Amino acid sequence: MSPTLPRTLDEWLARCELSHPKEIDLTLDRVQQVKDRLGLMFNAPVITVAGTNGKGSTCAMLETIALQAGYRVGLYIKPHLVHFEERCRVNGEMVAAEQLLPHFEAVELARGETTLTYFEFTTLAIARLLSMETLDLVILEVGLGGRLDAVNTIATDCAIITSIDIDHTEYLGHTREAIGFEKAGIMRAGKPVIVSDPMPPQSIVDQAARVGADLWRFGTDFNYSGDKQQWNWAGRSKRFNGLAYPALRGANQLLNAAGVLAAFEALRDRVPITAQAVRNGFALVELPGRFQIVAGQPTLVLDVAHNPHSVATLAQNIDQMGFFPRTHAVFGGMRDKDLTAVLTRMAPLVDHWYFTDLPRGRAATATELAALHASLALKGPGPVTVACHASPMEALQAALADADPADRIVVFGSFYTVGGVLQNGVPRLSGKHAA
Repeated sequence: MSPTLPRTLDEWLARCELSHPKEIDLTLDRVQQVKDRLGLMFNAPVITVAGTNGKGSTCAMLETIALQAGYRVGLYIKPHLVHFEERCRVNGEMVAAEQLLPHFEAVELARGETTLTYFEFTTLAIARLLSMETLDLVILEVGLGGRLDAVNTIATDCAIITSIDIDHTEYLGHTREAIGFEKAGIMRAGKPVIVSDPMPPQSIVDQAARVGADLWRFGTDFNYSGDKQQWNWAGRSKRFNGLAYPALRGANQLLNAAGVLAAFEALRDRVPITAQAVRNGFALVELPGRFQIVAGQPTLVLDVAHNPHSVATLAQNIDQMGFFPRTHAVFGGMRDKDLTAVLTRMAPLVDHWYFTDLPRGRAATATELAALHASLALKGPGPVTVACHASPMEALQAALADADPADRIVVFGSFYTVGGVLQNGVPRLSGKHAA
């Protein structure tokens, strides 16, 4: 490696953060130029996954089922909770930092005078690593958009669009129709696009017709049914019956799972899977921070829900957990989110709030969150308390000190909030009165 270039992954990431004047610059021209200079292409089928919520769960299910079917799988998923390397997995294993270094250097040399944002630079580095592996399937999670997202420079063999809701309005628009149009940008002519949102914006349907994509709609081309014990899935020409529920908890996971099975049916000629691989994959799938329940005294719930749609799902999931005397909530989020809607939706379930600062300039401070909570005059199940803390771990420790063993602590919001309590691994709580 050149002595003038960074020598560690942390040094490369620090350099990437300074390489472009904007954190987000939605355009494909610069990324496409560098990608072409790199000669970056994939020999394996590529699935790209876009949407507002459910992308991570969808990617994780795709990966686990394909691995159970015996395929070598490459996965690009984001953002990370603790370590950057979480964003890239090969055959189910997180890559080592050292494996990424030559690909960062290759992107740096190929870009020349072209500036790249942190996301664009790191996307190209990870894509280059995956393109040089011997793989049977590549799964790429799209960033906040679709049409102008760096991942969209890579042609897809099958696109999946998960739920669409209002988020990132400053970049994507203020309506579901506008946001749907941006997400629909990952479609390709003649290629399947799986839409797992039961009520997709018309802009997605229109774009599929415009580009000539093979549109698979939930409720029309695939569907599910079931009871409390098991569920069934039906596609255009394939069925799976008597399936156990996915190991990922949550009210919307069957929608994500249904979209996953539709994608595998659409790619059945290139990536055939067995019923056993489906059963094993759903049983074994894991994804930290998505309604992750950690047994302990008190019970701990971790969820990266940070917009009104995902927080509504979290609230529904929490409400279905059963009785807990008190709920303690650790929350930190970004100013550009609809924090009023987030707090309002969770308030009826929360007895004690622990707001936290986060290590990002665009994050709302704990004091700002507390002031917003006070201005909304939100009510809880009983008397409500509010406290402010300098970090997610400090907030969690305060919640633990206040909680009884039968209570629950919910840590939710930004990836930085949940990641902040996972820095030293998954906390195993033992409250002040626990035996």
